[in-house]
Amino acid sequence: MPISSAAQTTHFDAETPLLDDVVHGSVDFKGRPVTRPGSGGWKSAAFIIGVEVAERFAYYGISSNLINYLTGPLGQSTATAAENVNVWSGTASLLPLLGAFVADSFLGRYWTIIFASGLYILGLGFLSLSAALYSFKSSDCQNAANKTACSPPEFQIIIFFLSLYLVALAQGGHKPCVQAFGADQFDEQDPKECKAKSSFFNWWYFSMCAGVLVALFGLNYIQDNLSWGLGFGIPCIIMCLALIIFLLGTATYRFSIQSDERNPFVRIGQVFLNAAKNWRTTPAAIYKEEEAQGILPYEGSQQFKFLNKALLSPDGSKEDGKVCSITEIEEAKAVLRLIPIWITCLGYAIVFSQSSTLFTKQGVTMDRSITSSFQIPAASLQSFVSLAIVVFIPIYDCILVPVARAITKKPSGITMLQRIGTGIFLSFLSMVIAALVERKRLKTAVEYGLVDMPKATVPMSVWWLLPQYLLFGIADVFTMIGLQEFFYDQVPSELKSIGLALYLSIFGIGSFLSSFLISVVEKATSGPARDSWFSDNLNRAHIDYFYWLLTGLSAAAFVAYLYFAKSYIYNRRNSL
Repeated sequence: MPISSAAQTTHFDAETPLLDDVVHGSVDFKGRPVTRPGSGGWKSAAFIIGVEVAERFAYYGISSNLINYLTGPLGQSTATAAENVNVWSGTASLLPLLGAFVADSFLGRYWTIIFASGLYILGLGFLSLSAALYSFKSSDCQNAANKTACSPPEFQIIIFFLSLYLVALAQGGHKPCVQAFGADQFDEQDPKECKAKSSFFNWWYFSMCAGVLVALFGLNYIQDNLSWGLGFGIPCIIMCLALIIFLLGTATYRFSIQSDERNPFVRIGQVFLNAAKNWRTTPAAIYKEEEAQGILPYEGSQQFKFLNKALLSPDGSKEDGKVCSITEIEEAKAVLRLIPIWITCLGYAIVFSQSSTLFTKQGVTMDRSITSSFQIPAASLQSFVSLAIVVFIPIYDCILVPVARAITKKPSGITMLQRIGTGIFLSFLSMVIAALVERKRLKTAVEYGLVDMPKATVPMSVWWLLPQYLLFGIADVFTMIGLQEFFYDQVPSELKSIGLALYLSIFGIGSFLSSFLISVVEKATSGPARDSWFSDNLNRAHIDYFYWLLTGLSAAAFVAYLYFAKSYIYNRRNSL
């Protein structure tokens, strides 16, 4: 929650801490200056991380098994259910743009988190109620003579989907603000806290994945074997506890001081508007104005030079709001520099979406026996992505970063863009492995005469899929966390939530693009005399071809990423 400068001044005389301990630019909940030992840091971050663990537990408790609920109790076809899951997932990843805008422009991160948590609890409550109402009629459904009697009433379906999208809306407000608010607890001007902030993003993701693991193992079992109502109700209870924990930490939080300047969206928008109006302005006129204002050449000053036209007023007036400052122009340039990175990471997002869909479809056809009487559920293989993250993050943070830091002399060991690029390359390798494994599965099906037996188990261990899942997890440690830190760090200080929302939107758009790509390939490869790449009979399908297509797409995106990353100019020296 941003606090006004006036509120800070009102309380300043009540208690004046030592200047060396004061965290500049931050106040406490009551608007008083905060000291380094008594606020922020890991003390405050622990409360906020706890809230994130609960939120991810709730979100994945729904999303990881949603397709089974849609095809089971709601009676949808696999194609319809898959479409609904993709649309909901994509929407949930794009709504943080709205939530971040509300937080950065109106409510502040603290109050947005509280309101979003309330919406989360409301949505989960209605979701569990909808599932519980159906469970009361499940015995009638099992005894019904026709499928129509098994279908839930239309009112229940409406309540379910309204609740589902209420959860997506709540996630839109919760996700960007919680992480940005957590990172706000570390002072970038203090060398020790600056290092801790880099570690914060690592341990944030570690804790988040721990919550996901519990959801994948615990909640999925409850939903499949006990009750869907209980499986949706437990996340509701957990979110209630999380809200209480978040409120308990209020006294320790640092709140950024709200600037007296114009709204950041208005400032940046004005730069583009003025530059567009001055499109006829000559370079000589811009140079003359820069010289008059004493603006010296600096790193990046020649990049997006056309925006410097905003230094001049469109109508020649010098009134406030008519002319943009060089600081405002640099803010606009910082946002513009993010666009090529955002676009080139879409290839990674498309590949990322496969782990919960096609990888799972591969696993269903393979030998999943653990013992003679127990088979591992195919969907549970996704847990190995989270497991790889949980195992590798301590290795990365405690071993790789200190070694890299000693070599490069950088606080984070390697730059954020180097970290992101490493993950993109690992995801490329993961798709190569996935294509080779799928090719071997198809050959095994041919060798054992199972091509026309889609429900038969192919005598090939499901553990062949383990390398691609584990490599996906390790890639996430580099790219996902790198993207979080990059988009938080590189946007103007008043747009931190928007920065994290931009990172999340990569995966929302990636989910939509993945669905679109599958639809195009399905239409292009299907026909009356041939099976499509996504045939219902996977032994006749060619998912391996699709994996090779994604491999080529990933390689092209990686090359483009390297080009733009090499020329990227960080907007703060401590980001290098």
